[in-house]
Amino acid sequence: MNMWYNGDGGKADRRKEQEAMKQGITIQERLKDLRTERHLKLEELAAVTGISKSALGSYENDELKEISHKNLVELAKFYGVSTDYLLCLTENRNHPGMELTELHLSDSMVELLKSGRINNRLLCEIATHEDFVTLMTDTEIYVDGVATAHFQNFNSLLEVLRGQVLSQYQPVEEDAALKALETMQVQEEDYFCQVTHRTWDAILHAIREAHKDDTDSAPDGSNAMKLIKDAKKAMAVPGSYLDVFTALMCTQLQIRYEKLSEQERTVLKNIMKKTPAYKDSPLSRMKRR
Repeated sequence: MNMWYNGDGGKADRRKEQEAMKQGITIQERLKDLRTERHLKLEELAAVTGISKSALGSYENDELKEISHKNLVELAKFYGVSTDYLLCLTENRNHPGMELTELHLSDSMVELLKSGRINNRLLCEIATHEDFVTLMTDTEIYVDGVATAHFQNFNSLLEVLRGQVLSQYQPVEEDAALKALETMQVQEEDYFCQVTHRTWDAILHAIREAHKDDTDSAPDGSNAMKLIKDAKKAMAVPGSYLDVFTALMCTQLQIRYEKLSEQERTVLKNIMKKTPAYKDSPLSRMKRR
């Protein structure tokens, strides 16, 4: 199970919310997310809140039904969130009204978060991943130069040893021990770039995996597989590469090439010869055997 940091820095089971990848979320989605997080069916939620199943279902429908004040308060109380959170007026479940000064954010950071130029929810998900603290620690060590002296001392020691080997033993250029002393020298920038890159990759991979089933994620490769299948079918068409190209274009346009008359095929091929897609294609410069 993936573990994630929540708002107070402690570890908690990661909630798989589609809202983390969206720029906005509806009240219906928020209510449904809160219910599914607790693995509750509508009838089970109705039993513990005293709100009818039909009313709860209507609150999660695409067309929002007005929620009574009493039911809104009851749902907020049950889920342990504010009514503002239920109504999508805030993103904070546990820290409503927190002052910006407590977060130590610069003016430029606040402006960036408010600008809409980045996906704030995705940023939050990256920053609350359990490995993000490690990433920030390694980054801070590099930026502040905390380890610079250690790298310099270590490399200097290896260079001294290398010099002693050269002066005392005068080894050949390809001497293994001499090469080892040279290879062991580590540049600070190279080391930290590799370390932070590995951690960053792990964070991105975990988030991508967690959202692979979201409805707004990229589709699978079915379209690509279909295109490959269509291309193979077009390659079986007898004639020149222009015939193949025309057959493939017909497939994309949902036209059955084999059902066309010779006159229709001729007209289409004359048109295709004029398209940049064919002129720039290697097919236009090849002769089919």
